[in-house]
Amino acid sequence: MSNCSTCPSNSKCSSEDKDKCSKLIPKFGKIKHIIGVMSGKGGVGKSTITGALAIKLKHKGYKVGVLDGDITGPSMPRFFGINEKRAKITQLDEEQNIKFSPVNTDMRIEVISLNLLTEKEEQPVIWRGPVITGVLTQMYSDTEWGDLDYLLIDMPPGTGDVALTIMQDVPLDGIVIVSTPQDMVSMIVKKVVIMAEKMNINIIGAVENLSYVKCENCDEKIRLFSKKSAKEQATYLGLPLLAETPMDLELVDNMEDGKVEDYISKSEQYDTLVDNFMERMNK
Repeated sequence: MSNCSTCPSNSKCSSEDKDKCSKLIPKFGKIKHIIGVMSGKGGVGKSTITGALAIKLKHKGYKVGVLDGDITGPSMPRFFGINEKRAKITQLDEEQNIKFSPVNTDMRIEVISLNLLTEKEEQPVIWRGPVITGVLTQMYSDTEWGDLDYLLIDMPPGTGDVALTIMQDVPLDGIVIVSTPQDMVSMIVKKVVIMAEKMNINIIGAVENLSYVKCENCDEKIRLFSKKSAKEQATYLGLPLLAETPMDLELVDNMEDGKVEDYISKSEQYDTLVDNFMERMNK
């Protein structure tokens, strides 16, 4: 049977036969918008941008959830300071059907991550691709999300199995691309852009992270990686620029102290990100 009534892509779906739609719909909740945050490589701060966007959306009054899709390198629990907590797993019947109850942050952002399901966060995942994608889709489908305005999926780097599974099986409203100001990184990120275009996935825009360091004395933006502007890099990617975000030691300090939500909520440097994101979403 079709799940059109609860699918966030229903109003935009062009499928002529919706009853045969293969998109996965969460069993325990209704989600209005599902957004993937991805990049071509690791180390660009993709999880930080996911978390910052989630916090700013929550600060605006939206109901927000985060799915940590980087199964082999989950970092969202550490970002939000909830890494000592554990998600609840409920067995529903004798056929081993289960339900995950996500962990809530201080701001009531709902988070599910493999690191919230394992006994210890340092426990490595030594799985092959099919197992990883199976666990990811189960966390998406079997989590008790409730009613959300936005579910943000922190996706693993690259164009491999997990990215392909999410693009094919999850009704994404769009993706946000994260890069850093280096030609080598931009070239790798461009692969993700081309992948998304080939799969007809809406790209909301690009974020240039680690773009600069701001001088404490004169507020000058000091660019360490490239003299090219963020707009030049976004033009190369063929995408609108959502924001350029700096290297920020205060952000790191607040993450380590478990105060990242309060810091980002008050920080103006992420306002441009959420404002441009909302403008693009409303087009």
